[in-house]
Amino acid sequence: MLVLMPLNAPREHIESVKSKLLENDCKPHEIPGLVKLGIGVTGPTNKLRVEDFQTMDSVDEVVRVTKPFKLVSREMKKEDTTIQVGSQLIGGKKLTIIAGPCSVESKDQILEISSTLKEVGVSLLRAGAFKPRSSPYAFQGLKSAGLQILADAKKELGMSIVTEVKDTDTLDEIAAVADIIQIGARNMQNFSLLERIGELRQPVLLKRGLSATIEELLMSAEYIMSQGNYQVILCERGIRTFETYTRNTLDLNAIPVIKQLSHLPVIVDPSHGIGIADKVPAMALAGVACGGDGVIVEVHPHPELALSDGFQSLTPKNFKEMIGKIRQLAPIVGKEI
Repeated sequence: MLVLMPLNAPREHIESVKSKLLENDCKPHEIPGLVKLGIGVTGPTNKLRVEDFQTMDSVDEVVRVTKPFKLVSREMKKEDTTIQVGSQLIGGKKLTIIAGPCSVESKDQILEISSTLKEVGVSLLRAGAFKPRSSPYAFQGLKSAGLQILADAKKELGMSIVTEVKDTDTLDEIAAVADIIQIGARNMQNFSLLERIGELRQPVLLKRGLSATIEELLMSAEYIMSQGNYQVILCERGIRTFETYTRNTLDLNAIPVIKQLSHLPVIVDPSHGIGIADKVPAMALAGVACGGDGVIVEVHPHPELALSDGFQSLTPKNFKEMIGKIRQLAPIVGKEI
């Protein structure tokens, strides 16, 4: 259920609505829009009578939300959600570029690639310190030492950090450094982790699972938002299909569908989506063209020496060329970098 009130409604009227909801074992979520304040309601809403709230002070409208995902739904909030991370606004008319290597390998590597990103105006650095890998024998990341390198890059170069969390044990350590906490595809339905992240009130990049449906992705976002963290960014990173010529199948169909169903921003990951470096720029452009709010790509100063995902990582030269093309495309789709 959604209770709509004026943005300038007196605080006592808002609190009165919230108190009534709490009395009925429901949880209220304040969701400001451009012209209305929405109070999203989760819990046993079937017990609530719409007419009991329609007559309360400052209540303009009460709406039943029909989707299984409530807070995530476009029914709950008509306007696109935007999320401020450092100097970067994610969502709306802004086009976000997140880039960097798959893994932190050394301080020199991170400082070198960060300088490349800054040259083209990118301020969001992605790199993994704790790496969940399919094989227990593969490089697992530098872990705490890698986080310290990211913290140094943040301090010395002014980069905002996007890095992955793989479990609840390391969440607090990662949250102390990350500006955006990334939830990888394998953890999309790690519900204990989602609930803990929902308590942090920190921007989250939620990647679609390897075989997850669109609704399952949105329901995972709902887990986070139900705990009070509304700063969720969705990520389409490709799904597993029968095709073997590419790493995954980048499901660009999902972007306009998600944008219709949800108000949350959607980032496209062409690096994991196709898994072949020289094909990544084309899929990045396609992700922007179909309505994505930005892209997250893997860039490495020396891909041939990368400890993970070198085959899908762009060189700095190819990355700069791709950014030039995205800048040309952005105004055509009503976006700006």
